[in-house]
Amino acid sequence: MAIQHWMAWEGGVDLVAMTQPGLTQPNVIVHVARKVHTPLGSAASGMVFFQPDPNAAPLALGFISTDPNGVGRYFGPKIFAGTPFEHAPVLLADINIQQLQPGSVTAIVTIGDLVIKTTLSQLGALELINRAPAAMPPFAQQGLEAVAGKATLNVNGKDIAITVPPIGISGGPAAVWTPAGIYAR
Repeated sequence: MAIQHWMAWEGGVDLVAMTQPGLTQPNVIVHVARKVHTPLGSAASGMVFFQPDPNAAPLALGFISTDPNGVGRYFGPKIFAGTPFEHAPVLLADINIQQLQPGSVTAIVTIGDLVIKTTLSQLGALELINRAPAAMPPFAQQGLEAVAGKATLNVNGKDIAITVPPIGISGGPAAVWTPAGIYAR
């Protein structure tokens, strides 16, 4: 497989969840890393989707980065081409990844006056993953993952009840710490 587009990261926090019982699709995605490397440079980056009311517009949707005009603009057309995220907006965000205790990691994402905090705890053992490309996602994935036994979500200081499905949008677990990884297509 000849690689045309790639991104690598360190310090990743991935959460896919639902805020209401009975939803058929997740309405929470927090997929961020302390540092994302692309051919355009490196910056804290990721993607966020938060739509607490499934009948209303999302409060946050898009790729996020501390470098939205460089690294942030790479994701849609190069990594997520052909998916519903291909034309998602790119937003300036502050991304802070914290490991406050063994077995736990927290991501704090600030987009304007919206602050999303997720904590993954009861982390399992790190495992090496190697996922082949699929329809969604259309890229191969390799890296290290530790599955979270517990995940919490807090938005603007308010705890939000969530349900974490067994499989996330990447084809793997929906709540994981990924200290290192790569997407390639």
